[in-house]
Amino acid sequence: MQLFETLYKEYRCSRNMPLSCDVLLQTVQQVPGARFCQECGFPTMLLEKSEIRGTRGTYRIESLLGTRGMGRLYQATQAGSNQPCVVKEYLLPGRCFNKEETRQRKDAFMRVAGLTPADGKNQDFRLVSPWEAVADQQGERCYLITRSALEASPTLAGYLSDNGAMSALQVRSVLNQVLQTLQFLHSQKFRFPSGQVQQGMAHGNLSLDSLLIAENAAEQQFFIYVCDLALWERLFDPPSMRSLEDPLPQQDLTALGSVAFYLLAGQTNDPVTGQYLDPRDPSQWPTVEPRLQEYLYRLMGFDMPFDSADSARAALFKLPGEEQAVVTTGLVEQDKKDKANIKLFVLLAVLIVLMLLGFLFIFWPNRDRWFPKPTPVDTRVPGFEDVSGVPEGNFSYVAERNGTWSYLMQGKPTNDQQLADILTQPRTKVQMQYTPVVSANIDEQSQPVRLVQLIKSDFAITSLIDDLSDDLEAKPIAYDGLVIYVAFLKRPGLHIALGGQISMDNLQKIYTGQITNWKDLGGPDLPIKPYAPTEPEAVRMFERLVLANDPQKIATFKSTATVLPTRETQILAKDELERGRSGIISFSTLFKAYKQCSGYPLAIDAGSGAVQPYLQNDPVYRGQPINPGVNLCGDKDYYADADAFTQRRYPLSFPLAVVYPKDNSRPTSGLKFAELLTTRQGQQYLEKLGVVPLPLSNK
Repeated sequence: MQLFETLYKEYRCSRNMPLSCDVLLQTVQQVPGARFCQECGFPTMLLEKSEIRGTRGTYRIESLLGTRGMGRLYQATQAGSNQPCVVKEYLLPGRCFNKEETRQRKDAFMRVAGLTPADGKNQDFRLVSPWEAVADQQGERCYLITRSALEASPTLAGYLSDNGAMSALQVRSVLNQVLQTLQFLHSQKFRFPSGQVQQGMAHGNLSLDSLLIAENAAEQQFFIYVCDLALWERLFDPPSMRSLEDPLPQQDLTALGSVAFYLLAGQTNDPVTGQYLDPRDPSQWPTVEPRLQEYLYRLMGFDMPFDSADSARAALFKLPGEEQAVVTTGLVEQDKKDKANIKLFVLLAVLIVLMLLGFLFIFWPNRDRWFPKPTPVDTRVPGFEDVSGVPEGNFSYVAERNGTWSYLMQGKPTNDQQLADILTQPRTKVQMQYTPVVSANIDEQSQPVRLVQLIKSDFAITSLIDDLSDDLEAKPIAYDGLVIYVAFLKRPGLHIALGGQISMDNLQKIYTGQITNWKDLGGPDLPIKPYAPTEPEAVRMFERLVLANDPQKIATFKSTATVLPTRETQILAKDELERGRSGIISFSTLFKAYKQCSGYPLAIDAGSGAVQPYLQNDPVYRGQPINPGVNLCGDKDYYADADAFTQRRYPLSFPLAVVYPKDNSRPTSGLKFAELLTTRQGQQYLEKLGVVPLPLSNK
């Protein structure tokens, strides 16, 4: 089942096996030192006694073992220690990859090829871990070194070819072992060679070719080892075949179900048609105990899919006749304080506070007269054409689908053009290709940021910049925020009963189910219905800013809040309140709350006074915060309080930033794109679309 053989379409191999065809072998034998196949030009295999120099040693090639996945396997020896090892050679052939693509793949390979548990514990969950990754700086090859004989073990594809079908009991053993490895892989914290730490990951490349079988004849048992993660294996797919989307854990379960089906069937292809066997066709199944067949249907997602490897393994143990061992894995001191010193400290603190309060009582009303604010000076570069050093060429960037940037791109800062049209070619000879992507698990990691780290995108635009790794830089381009709202009615409504504000503490209690009726907050006797928007980044920022990133509170929030698009929630909230059925509360990004009058934005009190995110635009009251007496429908042109956002007085404000690598060897497209957007022209565009521009400097 060598699916990789069809990928290198630029090389016309007559055997359709460019990695290992007989013509390639003949070339090496007949033309000593040949680097390319005589027939199709594909790179030849490494010669015996060739040496590969890495940072942890030098490795001498002894013999070719064969091919697996996207590479060739060699038996080798580490020079000096004579330690046997296995080298997997990956290729970046010139007809498939240009120089820039080759460089990017090599950089990414060195950053991610290999992983170890972040806690440093050496746990054997049968996941083959590379010893070292090496990128040939002069050629078109990369190497993965493994100091274990397991790497040379046969794959399940080879076992199937040599031995035919497995028994149901053997297949259950395969399932049990691989599911245990997936439990470990999906949940454990791992550290990459770059130093980056990640909580869990999908294998993404599970198949008969990435599962190794090591048999113990003496004890009549076998062990299954997992290798060739998509994280580095897919780096060597030709560009036309690569996907920006990260694999999901559920895809591993589906792939494992297919592996089990093929093992039971004893083959992968129909001998008559040559097509892959289809597990959805009952006629293609061998005779199997019905409960096992039902289990595999669920594993492949045909019927009530399992939500995790944990639940899939637990269900496996419940199958009739199955007896398997469950493998389980598995001070803070306080100094005593002297009471007399504490009393003295408290007394001094009280005196100091009283003195400060007296000073502020005298000083604060006259602060502007005594210390007038400096006049802001607009030192911004005027426009896109005035930014220096913008590299020419084609560049790619990403942002979260259904995130603030995706919506801004659809807006029209000028009369006839969307922002997307303006930024596709902001300068002559500069092309910026934007792709919206989806984070599989945004609570763990932002997909846009991840793609920049993996060198699959030049830069990203996101609000999730608090936990960036040391190799990334974030440059703010504007300020965004969350707006908490309830229904706005022209007659006295919920927003008036609340005084137009809510505290962070009460907001947290509502979204964790501790407050369920508005009468508990001085409002009407109506049930509270908490809602959340469909924007992943907005929800993640709410979890951080309101729920303090507390896992238990986040879990309760997800089970309590109803998810609905912002516009639909605003309409539903008015209808529910007018009918007296419930009082809906929800939140949105600044962009979604701008220029509408269905939802009233509540001022937020984080303990130092309520701060309203919007100011009135009425000629008489311009610059004053909106209040419950303001008719939002008569004054839709209210605007964001820029100072409250840029000075972070508004508790739910945060920057929107361009994230790009610190690597000086890579193009500066991310930095320069940020500089384009922070010109006077760029900031005016963003402000017109509803986010807050960066503050002017004071001189």
